[in-house]
Amino acid sequence: MKSRPSTHLSGMSQSTALRCRVCDRDFYADPLLRFDNMPAVAQHMPDAASIAGDRGVDLEVCQCSGCGLVQLSNAPVPYYREVIRAAAFSGEMRSFRETQFGSFCEKYALSGKNVIEIGCGRGEFLSLLQQAGMNSYGLEYGEASVSHCAGAGLKVMRVFLEDAACRLEHAPFDGFFLLNFLEHLPNPNGTLSGIGNNLSDEAVGLVEVPNFDMILRNNLFTEFIGDHLLYFTRETLAMTLQTNGFDIVDCSEIWHDYIISATVRKRKRLDLGSFRDSREQLRQEITDYIVRYGANKVAVWGAGHQALATMALTDLAGKIKYVVDSATFKQGKFTPATQIPIVAPDLLESDPVAAVIVMAASYSDEVVGILKQRHGGQLDIAVLRDYGLEIVR
Repeated sequence: MKSRPSTHLSGMSQSTALRCRVCDRDFYADPLLRFDNMPAVAQHMPDAASIAGDRGVDLEVCQCSGCGLVQLSNAPVPYYREVIRAAAFSGEMRSFRETQFGSFCEKYALSGKNVIEIGCGRGEFLSLLQQAGMNSYGLEYGEASVSHCAGAGLKVMRVFLEDAACRLEHAPFDGFFLLNFLEHLPNPNGTLSGIGNNLSDEAVGLVEVPNFDMILRNNLFTEFIGDHLLYFTRETLAMTLQTNGFDIVDCSEIWHDYIISATVRKRKRLDLGSFRDSREQLRQEITDYIVRYGANKVAVWGAGHQALATMALTDLAGKIKYVVDSATFKQGKFTPATQIPIVAPDLLESDPVAAVIVMAASYSDEVVGILKQRHGGQLDIAVLRDYGLEIVR
């Protein structure tokens, strides 16, 4: 991504955003909303000793003009690298997570496999992942939380995963969990790229964020808070995840519609080995066809992009006499790279060849008809098809 110009706010740990934190496009010119004198933080609340220094902040709710993601332009809260979960004290939430993690483990065959929770807090969910049968590890930046996890016998590393270059101990992992943490991050692309680079090729993940679709439906203007920089709809969450190398397996609203839950799979790099095999097969077919007639006895009909690419990829330079094309603006020119002369169809009469290979894509059958009508049995004809060279009988 290009560097983003920024300004700094006193007391904040990172810069304000002047462009989208995901796609780097400009915000719309005016904020969607501005809230004055809002709580500066939702955690680490002031106590009697610090209340005199408490000050409100102004929140600007902006929307990206490119991808549409709604986000605060404000700097993140000082503790954004840490996970603090009040919801973990809920018995209903614990029961929900036990069922959810058990089903996830079974569905994606993660029993005994290494998984990691990014931002595990005090291990509230990490222990449930272990209980579901997965070999769970956690990342957490809060020092006290990491110490608490160690005391509970949980495997937690004190790391904040913020860029693609970070390599984690025990990687690659077969699964990951990012639960109501992504919305806090000033650099979501860095964290998601870092996760992807520490996963196995078949890895799956569970990504959950507060549901901005529900917030919009219910006009919940009180949901904006400085801790949450990013406000994801299903569409913008999917876009963010896909941009960073994940395919969406499933995406749904859960927990009384307050949460968007996306199951993702690490995107595989395409294997185009079959293209190389097909190229070699076609090169051999065309070479054998030309050898059958001898030097300068074969022409090609077609100077479109597919034909130009085929002639280059099958090494036809110096092997065919000329290229026929009915487009007058191409006649008298030469094919790029292979440098074969391009001529008008009339040259087939004044300077004939024994055979023509038709490479006219969707017009090939029409060209075959023209050749049969004008030249009868005087020319042998072959056609380049998707599956190779077809000899016209």
